[in-house]
Amino acid sequence: MMSKLKLISIVLLIITLAATFLMGCQKSAALKDIRLIEVTHSVFYAPQYVAIDKGFFEEEGLKIELINGKGADKCMTAILSGEAEIGFMGPEATIYVYNQNKEDFAINFAQLTQKDGSFLVAREPDPNFTFDKLRGKSIIGGRKGGMPEMTLEYVIKKHGLQPGTDLEVRTDVQFDIMAGAFTAGEGDYVTLFEPVASQLEKEGKGYIVASIGAEGGYIPYTCYSAKKSYMEKNPDVIQRFTNAIYKGMLWVQSHSAEEVADALQSQFIETDREILISLVQRYKDQDTWKPDLVLTEDGLNHMMDIMELAGELEQRADYNKVVNTEFAKKAMDNIK
Repeated sequence: MMSKLKLISIVLLIITLAATFLMGCQKSAALKDIRLIEVTHSVFYAPQYVAIDKGFFEEEGLKIELINGKGADKCMTAILSGEAEIGFMGPEATIYVYNQNKEDFAINFAQLTQKDGSFLVAREPDPNFTFDKLRGKSIIGGRKGGMPEMTLEYVIKKHGLQPGTDLEVRTDVQFDIMAGAFTAGEGDYVTLFEPVASQLEKEGKGYIVASIGAEGGYIPYTCYSAKKSYMEKNPDVIQRFTNAIYKGMLWVQSHSAEEVADALQSQFIETDREILISLVQRYKDQDTWKPDLVLTEDGLNHMMDIMELAGELEQRADYNKVVNTEFAKKAMDNIK
């Protein structure tokens, strides 16, 4: 016969386990669903994936559905149409929308990267590559008017070459199929993000010869944005989202490339750990990530200079209209 004391202990244990389970269900149910659409899926955005892996969004009461938009134009369309609450792309997209005189335009509220994240890939190894070797060649460069393509042109011009005259920069290949087009034989060079560039190298189908980020210098390259109406109605959600991203940024800054790579592995299952480590270290060495998330006026103006240089900007946007730094600054004040 089971003793009365033992029976009571078992009942109490069952009650405790049930209560714990119910609390967990309630906590999960209380999480607010947020659809986040990203311009592409890349190690370049490590702090974002760390925030997901380490549960920083859950700490802020958010559940993230991550969507690969495969291009800034598609990301912007998604947030303007309400298919996603938050977009992650180059801030040039918000400027294009603002200049269309839309009442409910998109506003940038946090900056993640401060360098271009793409790499120039050639068909053969070239450890002694110089940009003058691009003369007379064809580069698959991305969508016309997109930040990757405009930064590429900016770098090319810095090296004394003129796109369209000294070389061809192709803008007719969609962003998400650039690697496929290159391996199929199109173009002499292509610009690619990681881990795609290193994967081509591993397969012997392409070889990294230059970093566009290292050559381009500081650029407010990718930012989080949301529609003006959504931000006005949901400032608490935007703040909690920014808090989580900032926690991810601090974690990446304070941990080794090996630790960051391990946190990224679930997002890049098909990428070898050693490749992930080398990619993270490469981005760390380039000072890729914006430590404080604040998109400055000087930064936006520099980006608009690049847009004008590329012939893609007829009117400059008002910084105070397309940028809100309140959320990033508050995250910095509250999270150490």
